[in-house]
Amino acid sequence: MKSFAILFLLVVCGMGGLGQKLKTKKRSNSEEISFRTKTKDVCTMSVSGDEEMKLRIECKSQGMSYWCEFTGKPSVCRAFRNNPKIYWNQIAGELRKIPHACESTEVLKTTMCQKASTEALMRQIAAGMEPEDLENQDKMVQKTSTSMRGAGRSSIKKIGKPPILPLIKPTQHGEGSENETEAMKLAREHCWESLHGFCSYIIGIFRG
Repeated sequence: MKSFAILFLLVVCGMGGLGQKLKTKKRSNSEEISFRTKTKDVCTMSVSGDEEMKLRIECKSQGMSYWCEFTGKPSVCRAFRNNPKIYWNQIAGELRKIPHACESTEVLKTTMCQKASTEALMRQIAAGMEPEDLENQDKMVQKTSTSMRGAGRSSIKKIGKPPILPLIKPTQHGEGSENETEAMKLAREHCWESLHGFCSYIIGIFRG
């Protein structure tokens, strides 16, 4: 009975240690590391996967953002298996030395695994960039369009209606021509020069 109790305790302790080991490994693989590049780009590194791991880097820089992804099998490196946290910190340290975290970084290398096989290297598989805030850009476009429409309405209001010109009744040739000539004479005699046309029109109306 005593030997059975001792065996039971050993099994429980072994399972507890295995669970702690798995928990630690999971935490190290999902850990995020923040850093800044040489040009002060704000970046975040996140790791996923187990044997073949994926590293994603996301950065923000002067109104735009960019990202890149790497894959590899650093677990074939014994130093990585002993302390993966130091491995990822070394990668972040190398990225801090360059202006752009995703340019000219096709392969990520560390000093602790430099003698490991090539499959241990993290190689870039994808990259991209995009404006940091597309929603604000859409709002600016809508605001500009509304302002232009408002300016168009103001221009239409300023133009206003065209002036109404007086209607001049057509006159018959002959008698009308004589009346117009006589009216023009009277206008020249009794009106200012700048009003000759208007005076002759009024006189013509009264003379029939």
